[in-house]
Amino acid sequence: MQLHHRHDWKLTPTEAIALQHQLRTEVVSDRPIDLDGVQLVAGVDVSVKNEQSQAAIVVVTFPGFLPVETVLAQRPTPFPYVPGLLSFREGPVLEEAFEKLKSEPDVFLFDGMGIAHPRRIGIASHMGLWLQRPTIGCGKTLLCGRYRDLAEEKGSAAPLIDRKETIGVALRTRTAKNPMFISPGHLADIPTAAELVLRCSPKYRLPEPIRLAHNAAGQFSP
Repeated sequence: MQLHHRHDWKLTPTEAIALQHQLRTEVVSDRPIDLDGVQLVAGVDVSVKNEQSQAAIVVVTFPGFLPVETVLAQRPTPFPYVPGLLSFREGPVLEEAFEKLKSEPDVFLFDGMGIAHPRRIGIASHMGLWLQRPTIGCGKTLLCGRYRDLAEEKGSAAPLIDRKETIGVALRTRTAKNPMFISPGHLADIPTAAELVLRCSPKYRLPEPIRLAHNAAGQFSP
């Protein structure tokens, strides 16, 4: 798959934050996804073991979730764990994995944040600028913002608010389980991002494409 190379990854944390401020102005987070046109969805995840990072991208049909393609990439973890700078830890290995991809997914779901991020450029937004395809951030834990209490039923949602700005939704993808924190990455908006994630979560808390990518990324070769 062709990527739009934006920058090198060898940056200090201070330089990385400055780059985020620069790139955030390019993120498009108010464009509805054409849900009727979605046929292929990719789940994206990275696992780290013994300072080795392994990226997995799993492409499935939508709405059937039949496997179409799985690609893996592995390389030494290049950047320390710093909250808010996940892109710089996972970006290099994701770049390698995306370049192997032969499919052309309509939407990418990331295990990580989109604009629900202190500087409004989580990994789904950041890598969306490289992909120039619709991307959605699907966070398992809250990075920033607040939301009101949710009903226990699947599909319950509440706006995620940070500094008086709506940056996503807390979305219950499975009854009586903790919500996911959904936000547009790039070339998406909040309502259609949340709707697609819900449609991609027929059984588990994790959307099916991300669940498959998570399983694949965690299977390190001996």
